[in-house]
Order: sequence, then structure tokens, then C-alpha cells
Amino acid sequence: WEPPLLEVTMSTSTDVSLSSCDEDQGSKLIRKAREAPSVPLGMAGFAAIVGYGLYRLKSRGNTKMSVHLTHMRVAAQGWVVGAMTLGVGYSIYKEFWAKPKP
Repeated sequence: WEPPLLEVTMSTSTDVSLSSCDEDQGSKLIRKAREAPSVPLGMAGFAAIVGYGLYRLKSRGNTKMSVHLTHMRVAAQGWVVGAMTLGVGYSIYKEFWAKPKP
């Protein structure tokens, strides 16, 4: 028994764009922020809530650490889910209602 031969062909086309591979992280984030404005809004809100929670960590009173961290996590996740929901709602609005009728 012999295994079947596999032919490997390489594309010699030069019109393939490698722009996505040439992007650095900063320009990729800027491009995605222009495509979906809810992404930086969600990231900024998440960072702000976590920063505020860490700032309030010293003055949490007699609240347990695990309860404080759980509240902070839930608030940050809620912000991100809310930003995603608003972004999806906006894109649905643009797609179906804001289009000019032909």
C-alpha cells in the first residue's frame, strides 16, 4: 500500500494584500475604534470602574474583600455588556432604519 501523493501549489499572485499583517497594535486599535465606537467606550468604562474600585479598596469599611471585588467585577462586566448592547443596537439602527429607501 502506498499513500496518495499530494500536490502542493503555491500562489504566485502579487495582488494579495498583507495590510492586516503589517498593522501594529496602536493602528489596529484605532481602526477598530473607528469601525465600532463601542469598543473603546467599553474598555474605558471597564478601566475606570476597576480604577475606582481599587481606589475605594482602602475605605471599604467592614465589607469583606471578596464582596468588594465581586461588586467591582459585576459593575465592570455590566458596563462592558451595556456598551456592547448599545453598539449592536446602533449598528442595527444604521443597517435597517437609517438607510435611504431606493
